[in-house]
Amino acid sequence: MSRIRRHWLPWLVVVVELVGSLGSNAQADTRGPAVLAALLALVAVLPVLLREPPGWVLAVSGLCVGVYFTAGYADGPIFMALPAVTFAVAWSLPPRKWVGWAVVGAALVATGIMLNPAESPRFDGGRGPWGPDGGPEGDLSQWQAFGQVALIAASGAIASALRSRNEARAQRQRRVVSDERVRMATDLHDGVGHGLAVIAMQAGAALHVLDRDPAAARRNLEAIRAESKESLDLLRSQLARLTDTESGAGPAPRAPEHGLADLPALVERVRTGGLEVALRVEVDSASVEAERAAYAVVQEGLTNVLRHAGATRAEVSIVSTSAAEMVVTVHDDGRGSDMLSGERHPGMGIVGMRSRVEALGGTLDAGPEVRGFRLRASLPLSGSSAGGAEGLA
Repeated sequence: MSRIRRHWLPWLVVVVELVGSLGSNAQADTRGPAVLAALLALVAVLPVLLREPPGWVLAVSGLCVGVYFTAGYADGPIFMALPAVTFAVAWSLPPRKWVGWAVVGAALVATGIMLNPAESPRFDGGRGPWGPDGGPEGDLSQWQAFGQVALIAASGAIASALRSRNEARAQRQRRVVSDERVRMATDLHDGVGHGLAVIAMQAGAALHVLDRDPAAARRNLEAIRAESKESLDLLRSQLARLTDTESGAGPAPRAPEHGLADLPALVERVRTGGLEVALRVEVDSASVEAERAAYAVVQEGLTNVLRHAGATRAEVSIVSTSAAEMVVTVHDDGRGSDMLSGERHPGMGIVGMRSRVEALGGTLDAGPEVRGFRLRASLPLSGSSAGGAEGLA
């Protein structure tokens, strides 16, 4: 039963086809029994009940309809059988899988209409292909065949258009979900990942000075507490977004975005772990999007220094090089070759930084120097490049 449609409309089509064909032939003077006509009509329209009818059912339906007309049965709902099946098939399959079968079915139906015996009451005064007054002037069969083919083609075209529209809508929805997942992963990596790196460094520094400098160890522990609280808040906000999205309440607000004004606090948290960091900010004005991207680059750069570089000093500079551009640089004195090895197989951090920067129309370069590793990003101050806001939202 999983392959049978449960919607009421296909069942209504089948019932109308069956009862209508039976009634129209019971009242008409036809050569065969009305039950046989109803059976042919039933077999012809039955595929509409399938969830995913195969393309070949169009030929079967067309054959049944063609036999119906060739046998001289009366007009009625039979004209809707193949168009209804064509609509159901075109709704479920791409055109390449059903168009050929539809042509075969339509040809069988048209042939059956043209071969209808002269005694059929469909023709006025017995006119038809085989009647005494047969000919194109009075032969309705030609027009009926043409109309049937046109109706079949229209049904397939409408169903294909609706199917394409639904597929496009589903693709947009999948893209939205995918983009949201990437944004959430980036937020978690930038926030929680950085927080854990700082916590690990501060914990190591606290253990190192615990016996000889309890005050310094206490400062490290307080920094760990503050960093862990911020990371937990970010994690809760991401979980809230998941919960609100699943409950249908709409997207939850994103975690608070940081800008250039938050850089001193970021650098100070890293300093408390023992890494010497020099900060230089020379930017008069920048858009919110540009500040967010700059903060993310600095945060990820310092996180990589803490995790991979083995450095003792890092320099961070954000400088306006022109009226339209600023350059963000993070340079350390650690193991640049190890960082390069990681860049050959970039993780989420590098990918996230590059996507943020390129979304604003900027560029990102990373590589080793004689000593250490340098991360450099150029960003437009306006942050108004096409797709920029969308890429960071």
